[in-house]
Amino acid sequence: MKPLRFVKLLPLLAILLGLSACDMVVLNPAGDVAAQQRDLLVMSTWLMLLIIVPVMALTVIFAWRYRHNNREARYEPDWHHSMRLELVIWSAPLLIIICLGALTWLGTHLLDPYRPIDRLSADKEIPADTRALQVDVVALDWKWLFIYPQYGVATVNEMAVPVNRPLALRITASSVMNAFYAPHLAGMIYAMPGMETRLHGVLNEAGDSEGISANYSGAGFSGMKFKLRGMSDTEFQRWVTNARAAQQSLTRDAYLQLAKPSEREPVRYFTDVDKQLYDLIVGMCVEPGKMCMHDMMAIDERGGMGKAGIYNVARRSDDLPRAVFGSDNSHVIGICAAPLVRTFEDDLLPQVDRSPLRGAGLPRPTASRSGSLLADIESPSSR
Repeated sequence: MKPLRFVKLLPLLAILLGLSACDMVVLNPAGDVAAQQRDLLVMSTWLMLLIIVPVMALTVIFAWRYRHNNREARYEPDWHHSMRLELVIWSAPLLIIICLGALTWLGTHLLDPYRPIDRLSADKEIPADTRALQVDVVALDWKWLFIYPQYGVATVNEMAVPVNRPLALRITASSVMNAFYAPHLAGMIYAMPGMETRLHGVLNEAGDSEGISANYSGAGFSGMKFKLRGMSDTEFQRWVTNARAAQQSLTRDAYLQLAKPSEREPVRYFTDVDKQLYDLIVGMCVEPGKMCMHDMMAIDERGGMGKAGIYNVARRSDDLPRAVFGSDNSHVIGICAAPLVRTFEDDLLPQVDRSPLRGAGLPRPTASRSGSLLADIESPSSR
């Protein structure tokens, strides 16, 4: 009989052994923002357990006491109401919900990812002369690009951070929606093409940890990880010097090659980073001659470019990444680049008569010209 009981316990032992290998990184953060997020998670869990545990216990107690063969349980078919019981049933969950709401409201505002941090840790303020480290994060297919504009370097799949220095991250994506998740640092935030999200945080402990992509983005999603390295100021300066010694510069052409889909890329370093590269990535106009999203939206706000806009299209080269919006073999060109692509007009669209329109096709007169137009109509020469 005993061996049979042991066999029944084997699945439970296997589960416990599997859980023993789990890294409790969410509950063991290395930064102050992540620590506050952990505290919010733990406090919310305990508050919910205050009602969940009694309910689960009472469920078992009632099922046992009022079982079919228990003749000692009182049978009261006419019982229908108890004011005391109603107060307990409704007041306890209501108090829990009020506490959870207040806790969530405070945590949501204090831990707003767009809000710069106001302390390094619970017992350490930010020195007055401290300058936040800016890191521009780009989610590529399927790798992470980190740009350090203050130092002119960039890395692939490695993010180095000095300990006890505020961080200001600007995050975007190159092609599809993704999610930047660094549990040791400051939680998760989405990365979206054509948009910029922000995240502020700090690391209080040196050491290496892992960051991941937390939103499915295609075939290489499972290998889209990066190393988060916490360093002292001296080690970080040596790291920057090593990155500046890289042989490859991160130009627009180099980025277009890097943006092509690839899996499990090794750590790489770039120097001489194009100062406008991140803004071009957000505007989705890294490709030469392509119109940026903010320029396109500004034109749309003014009502478009009219008939001239049909010529503002250029063919794409096959070796460039596919467009996220629009046709996959053409793109809207920048206004400044329009004269450079006039030679392509005959290939793109049939010739259109550009002679001035007459009659119903004439534009309405503007207020500044209305007086002169009326004068022309009434003059003898116009009759």
